[in-house]
Formats: sequence, C-alpha cells, structure tokens
Amino acid sequence: MAASLHRNHVYSIPFVIIKERLRITVLFLHLLIFANISFAQYVPIVKATTKANREKTYNNIVNNSITKNLALPLTDSTEENWRDAFYAMELINYKTAWVDGRVKQAIDSIEKRSAGFQRALLELCYTNYPAVFTTPIKKLISTTRYSKIYALCAEYLYQSKKITSAAITIATRKLNFELEKDSILNPLVNSKRETSPKKTTAILKELCSKDFLKNNTVLFSFQRSNRNYPGLALIRDSLGNFITDSTGNIFSVPQLARSMSSLPFYLTNGNTPQGIFRMNGFDVSKSTAIGPTTNIQLMMPYETSPAYFLKDSTVTDTVWTAELYKRLLPKPAGDYYPLYQSFYAGKAGRTEIIAHGTTVNPEFYKGQPFYPHTPTEGCLSSKEIWSDKDGKRIESNQQLLVNAIIKAGNNNGYCVVIEIDDQQKPVSLKEILPYLKNKNPGESPPKGDLPSKNE
Repeated sequence: MAASLHRNHVYSIPFVIIKERLRITVLFLHLLIFANISFAQYVPIVKATTKANREKTYNNIVNNSITKNLALPLTDSTEENWRDAFYAMELINYKTAWVDGRVKQAIDSIEKRSAGFQRALLELCYTNYPAVFTTPIKKLISTTRYSKIYALCAEYLYQSKKITSAAITIATRKLNFELEKDSILNPLVNSKRETSPKKTTAILKELCSKDFLKNNTVLFSFQRSNRNYPGLALIRDSLGNFITDSTGNIFSVPQLARSMSSLPFYLTNGNTPQGIFRMNGFDVSKSTAIGPTTNIQLMMPYETSPAYFLKDSTVTDTVWTAELYKRLLPKPAGDYYPLYQSFYAGKAGRTEIIAHGTTVNPEFYKGQPFYPHTPTEGCLSSKEIWSDKDGKRIESNQQLLVNAIIKAGNNNGYCVVIEIDDQQKPVSLKEILPYLKNKNPGESPPKGDLPSKNE
C-alpha cells in the first residue's frame, strides 16, 4: 500500500520539555546561519517521483492494495484488508465497475461490521460515492450507537442534500448524548451555523491587525469554504509587518487545506480546521509521501498544555476550555465559531496537522480544481514539482514558505487558518491586500530578499 501521508512523519511531543525547545532553537539558528548556502545549493532528490517509480507505485496500489484486498471474502478477519483498499482508492481516486460492486457488497452489510470498518467505508463513500448509498446510510444513522458513525452518516446525507442542517440539529438533540459535552456531535451541530459575510469581513480586518497575536510570527492561510480551491499563505513578522519579496511585493504562495476525503474539520482525515494553531518550529518528515522538504510543525489545543499553547507561564490550568482558547482571539471574534474549529478538532482527537510539501503524484488528481496540488489527511500542503527523470526537486512553494518564516525571524509563533468566502476559484493576493492596510500611517513592511515570483 502507498505510504500514508502522515502516519510515519516525525511528530513533536505534546508537552514540550527543555531539551525539545533547545533542539528547535539550535535547528532554527542553524537554518538562519546557513540559509543562503543551503537553500541555494542543496537540491533534494526523491527517487520515488521518477516516471518509472511512479508507474510501479501506481500498479502496486491497484494490483495489491486494491484488487488483491478486495478479492478476499469480507469477514471479521479481512476487514483490515478491505480498509486498506478503501484508503488506497481514496488516494488515487480509483473506481471501476468491479470495485463499485465490491463497495456495494460492503455497504449492504455495513450494519454488521465493526465501528472501525464502518468509519473507513463511510469515509470512502463520502469521498468517492456521494449521493449513491443514501438508503443504507439512512438506515445506519437510525441504529448506530457511536457518535462518530452518526456524524459520518449525517455529513454524508447532508452532502447528498438528503437532510438539512436544521434536521441534523433536531435529530441530534433527540439522542441520548450530552450534546454540549460530546466532542463529535457538538461540532456536527454547531458547524452548520451560517456565518454572515459582513461578520467575516470584520473578523479578517481584526486578524490582520498588528495587535492580533502581537510580538509573534504568524503564518496566515486564507482559504475558501470550498476547499477544492487552493488558498494563499502569507507570513507576518513579530513587529506586525507582512514579509515581502525582493521586489517589495507582499510574499505569498498558494496552499491547499483540503484532505483527500474533504470531510469536515472535526472528523478523522477531514479538511484542515480553521482557527489558531501553535507554530512549533521545523522538522523533516520520514514519510515518503511528504518528502524531505522542511515542514512547519503545528499544534492544536489538547495536543499540548494551555500554558505552552498560550505562551503564558502564569496559566496554571491543565484542563482545556474554550474560554482559555478564547484569550488568543480578538474581542470581536469571541463568538465567531469558525475560529474555534482548531479547538474542537483537538478536543475530538485530531492530531499531527502540520504544513508540509508533497511528493504524491499530482496526476492522481488531474482535472480537479486544485490540480497540481495534492490533498492530504488534513494538513496544509504546498505544491512541489519533482523531476520525473532523476527525482530532483524542481519547484517548491513549501521551501519558499519556510524561507519566509526564517526571514520573519522566528518559527515559534502561530498559524491562523481562516475562510474568507465561498467563491469558486483560488484565493488571490489581490483579494487579501485590502485587509492588510491596517498599519499605522507612514509604516510599510521592510523589503526582504526572498525571490519574487518572476525570479
């Protein structure tokens, strides 16, 4: 089976110790000292990206991960094989008449299967078979005892326009769950709230203000509500200035916040949540799918202590609450639910959401609005192009993003993901610039030595 996008990558421990902080500091200083040399001369190579190896990988996925596993009879002992096939089908967007028949066999017996199998199958159906299996999923939602399975069923029916947000709210409140305490059903209901475009505009202005997360480097990722369209990443330094390129223009690179499944933020393998993440230095992944380009480590609430997340040693609370997280938000955003998504995603158990590059073959997704970007299991992903002849890295927006954070002077700040609207097109810098005009009169961001897009 193809390497998982995140299962093997290096992961920062949730509670940071002195040794780890020293390691990050030393790595950052090393990058600062050798940035001009290393980034200019070092060219990563990933042999898996050559044409021959990509063809070999694709054939292996089809023949072994999918066909061989689905050819097995579906029993308790083979559920794991079928789940591996489901993941592989999502990864390469694979469908045939025979595969469709095997999926139908699985969905017809879904009520008899384990919760883990149900979760994997519902994710596949949401991704590859929207609106196809509404009848068995309607039946399952009325009988399941698991909140995550209930939520997956509800999201499938909602996507298929077989249930309204109001109906989800009413039905969910009738369940014998403690809705406000349930880490899955709470965001299921509350994420269906409609947000006013006027309110979003006001929040965007607050987020781009120098006073927001003052004295911190901030990675902003501006996204569409339809994650099929790439967003845009910008970097603000600790003085409140947005990093510029060598021409004096605001630096930006496209960034995808879409997962393979495109499930909502609170579910496993769902899209990148909106909200605030703690930026926790750099690392290099062991995952072939992510590749050797430096990644940006991020943490959500519940992955670390409130004191570390808030960068406030006076915080003595060890149990997370929404009120603690709220301290980082500008006052007008205190009741703006979208910015609480990272909090509720962490509460629901999501982990290891980082910002990274990719070596996944973009041809799996040719014809998709985000092509040649590649989706992930919920991370922020930047486009990288690798030579199909020798595997050398040809283009890397991820490296440009890392360079911009180094230019900002500190990789120990925050990341903010925010949806700006629902237009059906990639986010452009022209749309973001009006929100950046909150600087004091006479101030302008310093010119950097990052290359412009034309260099």
